Amino acid sequence: MAELQLRSVEKSYGNGFKAVHGIDLHVKEGEFMVLVGPSGCAKSTTLRMIAGLETITGGEVLIGDRVVNDLVPGKRGIAMVFQNYALYPHMQVRRNLSFGLRLKRQPKEQIESATQDVSGVLEIEELLDRLPKQLSGGQAQRVALGRALIKQPEVFLFDEPLSNLDAKLRASMRVRITDLHKRLRDEARPATVVYVTHDQVEAMTMGDRICVMKDGHIMQVADPTTLYDRPANAFVAGFIGMPEMNLVPAALAGGKGGQSLTLDGQSISVGKDLEARLESSGGRVTMGIRPQHLEIVAADADDALTGKIVNLEFMGHEVNLHADVGGETFVCVVPSDQFDKNLQRGDRVGLRPRTSKMHVFDIHTGANISLA
Repeated sequence: MAELQLRSVEKSYGNGFKAVHGIDLHVKEGEFMVLVGPSGCAKSTTLRMIAGLETITGGEVLIGDRVVNDLVPGKRGIAMVFQNYALYPHMQVRRNLSFGLRLKRQPKEQIESATQDVSGVLEIEELLDRLPKQLSGGQAQRVALGRALIKQPEVFLFDEPLSNLDAKLRASMRVRITDLHKRLRDEARPATVVYVTHDQVEAMTMGDRICVMKDGHIMQVADPTTLYDRPANAFVAGFIGMPEMNLVPAALAGGKGGQSLTLDGQSISVGKDLEARLESSGGRVTMGIRPQHLEIVAADADDALTGKIVNLEFMGHEVNLHADVGGETFVCVVPSDQFDKNLQRGDRVGLRPRTSKMHVFDIHTGANISLA
């Protein structure tokens, strides 16, 4: 396996549209890197440039110590798993798995041994004599994964491989793929992976690190915990987390009691920890607080924002309470067994943020100015 590096990589089209804006990314050997972002953010375009399926118009792609810009896909040492599986319909699973090895004219015994090894790892031995049309979606995806694995590439590339599966099967395949990656690492065969998805659940549960993209730019690269707790900007804060972070305009002001945030004429303290990290003592900002970090209190409670309940969503294990505060909607997540079932739409409630979990973002650049 090998590390992967993108150095100032760009992608422009003939009509002048620039899809990728000089991005830099370093994927360590054996790392599981996830590219995530909304539709149109260029994550799949970036993956296709790594694979050699899209021409790079600026910068360099390195696999190991080789610049691969001008190499065809077959010479780059990569294997790709697609969203639509891309299995050969006229070939049995056995021949689909071994196709790449047969192209390289490897010895028959070696091909058979590799096929048995890979099918055993993926638990598809009983499928070897079936045609793709006889497979379920999950089985077909495992065969596609096996066809990539058998080639022992330097880098695995996954392009939204679970998008066509139902929710239960997606969850199962997430576990299977991450377990396979860990198993290869434990066997001293570390698999370097770049995995593209628009699903943040896949990103957060599968990636060693996650690269969040927007409009052809990299917004932040970090491990899942850092992305959740210390988002670099308002975009990452709003994209990562379910329900998404509450992001509302507010005014940051200083006073005798310390700095506070004002919204709709209501003020709340930012707390000593956050105050120590803030350089600015005034001006318009964006306040950020995750729904899980809001506490429901009495409407007239101190250091709380007063709002009116506009919606209640019972999710089974938790309740999502939506409250209007001065025209801005806040979402608060409460465990079902702690929720006051007397609360109804139209009731007034207080929402008290956990100050140690609050964020303050620059209203113009979106940068998180509350990070230490």
